Amino acid sequence: MSVGDIISDALGYPFRNVKALVIYMILGIIAAIIGGTTVLTFATSMATKGFSSFALGGVGVVGIIVFILLLFLIEGYGLDIVKFGIERRADGPGIDFGRQVSNAIKLLIVSIVYYVVPAVIIFILGLFLRDWIMTIISLILVILFALANFMAKCRLAKSDSLGEALAIGEAIGDISRVGLGKLLATVILVVIIAVIIVVLIGIIGSISDIVGDILFGIFLVYLVFFYNRAIGLLYSDA
Repeated sequence: MSVGDIISDALGYPFRNVKALVIYMILGIIAAIIGGTTVLTFATSMATKGFSSFALGGVGVVGIIVFILLLFLIEGYGLDIVKFGIERRADGPGIDFGRQVSNAIKLLIVSIVYYVVPAVIIFILGLFLRDWIMTIISLILVILFALANFMAKCRLAKSDSLGEALAIGEAIGDISRVGLGKLLATVILVVIIAVIIVVLIGIIGSISDIVGDILFGIFLVYLVFFYNRAIGLLYSDA
């Protein structure tokens, strides 16, 4: 598929799966409201009563747990969308909260590995190399592993195997199989679209905090559907 076809399909994909979109948008709105309320309460409590009054409070802890759980559900569903994109299926994945939380945990592990490894390499090389050389090497490593992380996510979605996702050499090899130029073009377009949406949300949301939270929750889920569909379709050519 061409980059244009991928982006066009991904933009419309959320609206072809309205049931899942609505359910996850509701979860996204709840997550955004809980997240915003928790942060606001924490900041107010810190300013007026000190750290312990809120940090040890059950309400704050429960709010954070629920917020994280909701994000896990949304992100985990996104991995199933990647799988359907790889298979070029037009329908949406079934809703399975247990599976989606499991997906999100696996994704977290994969992301940690793909960002810790280059950090360790950069740290070790920094002990021996000059600053300007390290700047170039660090930039190359960060970009390489960020792109490999996209491929690792697709490998996880396709195989449901952490071992396949954590095969760093294979994930890096997938970059050339997909096409570096095509991968970069798709990622850049996805980021530009996401930034435009976030800026619009920020402008509209400045009218009211609650309106901003609701809009953020809605468009966060739309972006999850859009982004993961695009990545899945891209990997389908690997």
